[in-house]
Amino acid sequence: MSLRVAGLAERGKRLADRGKQGGGTVERAAVIVAGPTCSGKSALALALGERLAGERWRGGTIINADSMQVYRDLRILTARPTPEDEARLPHRLYGVSPAAEARSVAWWREQALAAMEEAWAVGRLPILCGGTGMYLRALTNGLAEVPEPTEAARAEARALAADPAALHVRLAEVDPATAATLRPSDPQRLARAWEVWRSTGKGLVWWRAQPGLPPASCRFVMVRLAPKREVLREAIARRFAVMMEQGAVEEVRALMAQGLDPALPAMRAHGVPELSAMLRGVLSREEAEERAVQATGRYTKRQATWFAHQKLVADEDEFIIGNRFADSAQFSERKNEEIVSFVLNRIDAVSARA
Repeated sequence: MSLRVAGLAERGKRLADRGKQGGGTVERAAVIVAGPTCSGKSALALALGERLAGERWRGGTIINADSMQVYRDLRILTARPTPEDEARLPHRLYGVSPAAEARSVAWWREQALAAMEEAWAVGRLPILCGGTGMYLRALTNGLAEVPEPTEAARAEARALAADPAALHVRLAEVDPATAATLRPSDPQRLARAWEVWRSTGKGLVWWRAQPGLPPASCRFVMVRLAPKREVLREAIARRFAVMMEQGAVEEVRALMAQGLDPALPAMRAHGVPELSAMLRGVLSREEAEERAVQATGRYTKRQATWFAHQKLVADEDEFIIGNRFADSAQFSERKNEEIVSFVLNRIDAVSARA
């Protein structure tokens, strides 16, 4: 971990501790920009952050809430903000971790709290931008404190995850409650469930039912992008073609050269398994591109369903946009002002309720 990230984490821990104690924290606000992959979250967050500059804030600080964009090895395939965009507003938690390290929800929560504290300290509004729902829920709803698994359990889980369907069967035998919540085709979450059970003798469902970390001491307002699926499918295909032109294959080649465990999260980012198979001669370029686009499309469907059914904020504190967001020019000035006014008004309304 870099010195900067470590320092932020320490300040975030102090913020979380004050929240647990229930006293002394100043009322604060943050905006969540959420939605499925390729819906335009980064562009919307940037537009909001710039438009919110004024008497109340110096603008926004954009905090990454995407589990793959934390990895520095995958700028292209995870569609991280460009250096030009990062120069327009402060961006935090993008490309801060090597692919060789698996980052957890608890790790991200601590880093995000620290980045929020940093933003408030300099008069900026934190804008949490991403499509990893579990990250966002860890802030808005709190998080179960699951003990860290042993290294032996983690290694065993990664080895078993090479055959996720078989691992799902084994998990169902020892922890049926957790297995019932997971898909047999999800090696990452199955490995996580197995390492927790193996280390503690208790399943994830059991641990999540125990008292844990509280919600962040913060007022949240949410802007959610919810474009139609056919619009997303077309956008995903176009974006992947651009990624290929920008050097996605070389990015995956460099990742493969590190000889990393294929069960690591970064190795399962959209496009990495397919382009890895192409580089090994298992798939043609055309087949790899087609499969990567299809896998991303299936993931966006699950994301959209998750956000539609999960309660991160009260209904009146959520603004839903039924289109992709490319930039502010896409909407009329009246529509852009409507979004900004909603955020400001709901922050005031939530503050009045607190």
